[in-house]
Amino acid sequence: MKNNADIVLENVRSTDRDRYLTTLYAPEGKRGALLALYAFNAEIASVRDRIREALPGEVRLQWWRDVIEAGADDDASGHPVAEQLLSAIREYGLPKQAFLDYLEARIFDLYDDPMPSRTDLEGYCGETAGAIIQLSALVLDPAAAAGSAEAAGHAGCAQAMTGILTLLPIHRARGQCFIPRDLLAAAGTTPEEFLESKDSPSALGAVSAMTALAREHLVAFESRASQLPESLRPAFLPLALTKSVLAEVEKHPRDLLLGKLGQVSQWRKQWLLFRRATRGWAA
Repeated sequence: MKNNADIVLENVRSTDRDRYLTTLYAPEGKRGALLALYAFNAEIASVRDRIREALPGEVRLQWWRDVIEAGADDDASGHPVAEQLLSAIREYGLPKQAFLDYLEARIFDLYDDPMPSRTDLEGYCGETAGAIIQLSALVLDPAAAAGSAEAAGHAGCAQAMTGILTLLPIHRARGQCFIPRDLLAAAGTTPEEFLESKDSPSALGAVSAMTALAREHLVAFESRASQLPESLRPAFLPLALTKSVLAEVEKHPRDLLLGKLGQVSQWRKQWLLFRRATRGWAA
């Protein structure tokens, strides 16, 4: 029978291959904890895809809150991801509040309410993708992680916003709008109009505004990246892929809206990760 570690590894490799590839550049002894974090993230991010109504989703998120707050193996028994996550929390002294804030932010995913503002979006990204990066940094090097919070915040925003852009066709098909109202208003549209239109000038303008915001956070991260110690580099490696994906979105916004945006090839992903893993962001 497969043990929990093997199950979690296969989980991440199949559901979040990009993050799985980044763990290959982490010290072998740290990979299990990183994979537990990424499996947890994939599990929660996919809750909306597995439900028809919001209430069952909220019940699922509450189960995770209870398990993390209790920290008892018995409560997580039979759930490999939960068991591995609790083990990582204990071994590395990871702050439970970060996970609880993450789960609170993810409630937004379960409903079709539009994102109110840029500030709300940045908070959402910080408590989800940003938190995963910071928690990964704590696993890799607790002492150095203390000085990486600001970089993690910008990195998380850039990564999450780029992810939101690439998922636009899926979100629009099910009536979700993650692009904030104020960005939509600046582009001359509303959440309702944006969801209904395909590639109107205002919809393209909204994509451009969202892309510019993601790029702003990416630039802010890159200005701090050279100061990050090499020990933390694996936590930030997904940004190597984010930059490439964001460039494609900037070149082909109409393809994005129509669900025709091309994917970054696997060989290019592996090259980008290798380059950043070995040379950092100064290169």
